[in-house]
Amino acid sequence: MRRVGWAKEMRQGSLCAAFLLLGAALACGQEVAVGPAAAHPDAPDLRMLTDAIRELRAQLADLNAQVHELRAQGESARAEVQELRLALNARAGSVTASTETVPQSDSERMPATAASQGAESADAAGLQSRGGRFEQIEEKLDLSDAKLNDQYQTKVESGSKYRLRLSGIVLLNLFENRGNLDNLDMPELALPVDPLGSNGSFGGSLRQSQIGLQVFGPNVGSAHTSADVKFDFAGTFPGTPNGATQGSLRLRTGTIRMDWADTSIVAGQDTLFFAPLAPTSLASLAVPALSYSGNLWGWIPQIRVERRSTLGEGKTLSLQAGILDSFSGDIPNYESYVRQASWGEQSGQPAYALRAAWTQSVWGQSFTVGFGGFYGRQGWGLGREVDGWAGTTDLTLPLGKYFGLTGEFYQGRATAGIGGAAGQGVVISGSFIAPATVVRGVESMGGWLQLKFKPKANLELNGAFGQENPFARDLRKFPGNTSYFGPLISRNQSELGNFIYHLRSNVLFSLEYRHLHTSMLDSGFAKANQVNAAMGYLF
Repeated sequence: MRRVGWAKEMRQGSLCAAFLLLGAALACGQEVAVGPAAAHPDAPDLRMLTDAIRELRAQLADLNAQVHELRAQGESARAEVQELRLALNARAGSVTASTETVPQSDSERMPATAASQGAESADAAGLQSRGGRFEQIEEKLDLSDAKLNDQYQTKVESGSKYRLRLSGIVLLNLFENRGNLDNLDMPELALPVDPLGSNGSFGGSLRQSQIGLQVFGPNVGSAHTSADVKFDFAGTFPGTPNGATQGSLRLRTGTIRMDWADTSIVAGQDTLFFAPLAPTSLASLAVPALSYSGNLWGWIPQIRVERRSTLGEGKTLSLQAGILDSFSGDIPNYESYVRQASWGEQSGQPAYALRAAWTQSVWGQSFTVGFGGFYGRQGWGLGREVDGWAGTTDLTLPLGKYFGLTGEFYQGRATAGIGGAAGQGVVISGSFIAPATVVRGVESMGGWLQLKFKPKANLELNGAFGQENPFARDLRKFPGNTSYFGPLISRNQSELGNFIYHLRSNVLFSLEYRHLHTSMLDSGFAKANQVNAAMGYLF
């Protein structure tokens, strides 16, 4: 026994000595490692790195907490959905059993008829109400899952520490045409039938697909900064076999924003803020639907200021004003990358625009009416100047829970640079290089209306009509003028109808029918039709 106790004491003593030696070695190692580091001149950088790591750990912990919270919400919603499903099945079984029970005699059936009908109607109403609640919970569950997936997805890395978002759509369009069109896949005008051509065509295209980048920058004072840029593949075609499938990358818009609580400054290349609406269509994304049919549009360099004032519950007054590059609808020289001034830019001053809009809540939705104005001078050389202008009105009107009406109207002069007058901005009286030649702006008016029916959150049906009407008196002012498409166009009408179905939040299907009716000045008219099937994937 003494030997065993002595052996245990020896082993314990050896272990203690080993631990003491190991601790001493570690202490010496720490002194050797820490001493030079403390004396190293880069110690402040190490402190900054340590602080950055701590901040990153705090952000990661916050993100994990949000993910756990979303996961808990999703599990709770799933449990509630399961309970409702069981309740619905049980109630459906009881209703079926009650309807299958047969009375013993006609005398028993007759008194019970009214009561049984009332009970069945009450059960049906209860089922419908529970069914509606079931659908609402499913929608909330899908939203929670989408948020959770957004937290889990791999983020796009940028060259700075600020968050970058990649988005866009992969869009396939298949189309069948009847008649002669100015553009096979995105028609704007119907043209006379070419005797050497065909009266019909079929094709497909992926060039309306889009890519967008958005960055969320730092706060400058009390202003939040952000920027975005968007591209598509609807640029020019290369001169290669089957080049129609190889549309080049094209810049659409790109803006830099500074947003305060009720004021914003926007600079970049953007849409026309004084004509902000467009019909809904997946058949025409590269060019807004109903362009040259009353829908003004353009992607123009600009800088603008926006001011929002709340005047009561659900009532807002918005004011926008800015300067824009003064475009006149010119076609650049494709054989050179050297940029030359357009007729609007040769005026030596920018274009000016403003818009005032009133927004009010109606049936839980936003009713908006806006009024805008545009002015841009054009210099056509030899002292010939044309004043381009436009007055606009836009409307967004909810018509109950399922319907909505949107539209825009305008009247102006020399509006080719902003998509008006079917591209016919001016007419000239003779040789352009002759000093006595007069340049006169073409006055025009147009507009469009769209009725939207949205019976479900993932389904919408749209019908729209638009018309462009360059004034014939201006077109006839000087004989011998032509348009980019040939004869002068005195009227262009388009009608479209489509449905857009979201199979999932990021999978879209659409089918659209479009009819075009284009009248040439004193030369008759042309008609054409297109059926366009689209499948898109949002990312």
